[in-house]
Order: sequence, then C-alpha cells, then structure tokens
Amino acid sequence: MSYDALVLVSFGGPERPEDVLPFLQNVTRGRGVPPERLAEVAEHYLHFGGVSPINQQCRELLAAIRADFAGHGVDLPVYWGNRNWDPMLADTVAQMRDDGVKRALAFVTSAYGGYSSCRQYQEDIAAARAAVGQDAPVIDKLRQFWDHPGFVEPHADAVKAALAQLDPAKRDTTRIVFTAHSVPVSAAATAGPHGGRYTAQLEETARLVHAAAAPDLPYDLVWQSRSGPPQVPWLEPDINDHLATLAERGVTSVVVSPIGFVSDHLEVVWDLDSEALETAKQLGLEFVRAGTPGTDPRFVAMVRELVTERTAPDGERLRRRLGELPMWDTCPTPCCVPPARRP
Repeated sequence: MSYDALVLVSFGGPERPEDVLPFLQNVTRGRGVPPERLAEVAEHYLHFGGVSPINQQCRELLAAIRADFAGHGVDLPVYWGNRNWDPMLADTVAQMRDDGVKRALAFVTSAYGGYSSCRQYQEDIAAARAAVGQDAPVIDKLRQFWDHPGFVEPHADAVKAALAQLDPAKRDTTRIVFTAHSVPVSAAATAGPHGGRYTAQLEETARLVHAAAAPDLPYDLVWQSRSGPPQVPWLEPDINDHLATLAERGVTSVVVSPIGFVSDHLEVVWDLDSEALETAKQLGLEFVRAGTPGTDPRFVAMVRELVTERTAPDGERLRRRLGELPMWDTCPTPCCVPPARRP
C-alpha cells in the first residue's frame, strides 16, 4: 500500500509551569483521579521547572528520523502530534490535510499492546480525524515493536553499561530489575484479543534484554508510576516495595532498566532517578539506572524498518524480531478494548 507521510504520535508534556495542571487534567480526564493526587504529580513536573523532557525528546527523535529517511531514500515527510498537549494530534492532522497528505503511517512512542499503550492511541487518531472532517488523511498505526532488535538491543547495551558502574566484587549479590508503567489489573487482564498481552510482551522483552546483557544474573519485572484511585487494584509489586524486598534478601546492588519506555521522560527521571534512587539509598543498595533507546541509531533505523516492512509487498517483507509472541500489522478487533466497551 502507498503512503505519503509518517506521523510521530506521542503522549505530550507541559513546557511551562502554568501548563502543568491543565496537562494533567487532560491526561486523567474521566479516570477518577483525586485532586490531591494531581497536585502531588504536578509537584514532580514543577521540580523540573514545569517542563517535561518528552517534547524535546520527540523533537530530537523527529530530527533523527528525518535524517535517517533522507540517508536511506525514504521520501516521506514526518509530522508530530501528541495525545495530551501541544502539538495536539488534531492540529497536526489538519496540517497534514492542508499539505495534501492522503494516507499516512503513525509511529507511536509505545512498544507494547494494551489499552493505554496501544488502543487508546488508535482512538486518539480516530478522534483527530473526526475533528478534522471528511478530508482528513487515513492514518494506519505501525505495529507494536516490543521484540524488535532496534528496541531490545539498545536496552541491553544500556544494562551492560550500567552494570559496568557497579562494584564487580558484588556481582554475586547484584540483580537486574526491569520496570514498566503499572496499569489496572483489569486492563492487564483484557489487553489483546485473548488477554494478558501487555504483561506477556513485557515479560518477553525482559527475557530478551536479560539474555543479551547479563544472562548470569537474576532479574525481575516490576512496576512503577501507578496512578488512579487507591481502591482499584494495579499491577504490583511497585519498584520501591520491591527494592525493600531485595535488600531484605541480601541483594547489595541493582541495575534498574525501564524497558517499558522509549526515552528518559518524566516518569523515568522522577519515579526512578528521584524516588527509587532515594529508596535505594535508604536501604543501602547500590543503584544504577540503565538508559532508554532515545535516539540510538538502531532505534531510529527501526522506525524506518517498520515503515518499509509495512509498505513492502507481502512476499518481500522482512520482519526483524527476536521473540515468539504473535505479531500483527494491525490490531485485531476488539484488541485491548475495555470490556465495558466491547461489542
């Protein structure tokens, strides 16, 4: 199929202190998050001057994708639109329409299946197109990339680099801790057409990164960045609780690898570099946080590979992957749709 543009679709983040609370209200609308929790999270952003790192990271990724496309003969303009803050996706889709774009691919900055990590972006795209009207370009989301070498290998190398900062004499009591954004247990149970897809993909990514980085060390997959009302069960254990458990078991050193994320945005630099680091210090744990792919050339090349994979004739597709889970070009209906909204 022929396409005439790529749009980078991301979460968005504030870039001024006065934008923080309206941004958080956009993020949590309809989810029943209490005002005191919003105020608490707002302080995380204000700690960094009210500026989320994610927008600048998107700008850098955009520049890298454009350069990679140009260097490999991929003649597609690249746009950028966000779910929750400027540049809003509907505005971007309107600009694409005005530029004459008829059919585009979307690269979403989330590697995994699940409602918030995949299906909601599909809904955002549909809502943006509806807001623009009948002349809006058709937009097809590129596939999930949890096991693509361009995502796994940068994470693995980051774990190796982090391990090199630890005391080698303590390797026998060193552990790797992989983290991802927690979600409600009900959302995890319904992710994918048969349920459990979000956690299954993360478990596979953790296994792949571990095997490439340090197969001699034990590892865990835990969760971070919980939000929402306290009475709703979310995936556990939380990273901070898990660090306490590891310390009780005699672990002396940890490398924390945020495999749930593609860049060092606020939920990495606050929840891990601030809160989890402080927890580790209190417990006497040696703690190093591994990096994320960001603009690693392999990750940038992965975007191009996903585009060429999607546009190549079926018989010529080369799908680079490392894992064993089923993979689809497009999400099956009703994949990752909350149970109350399924037909």
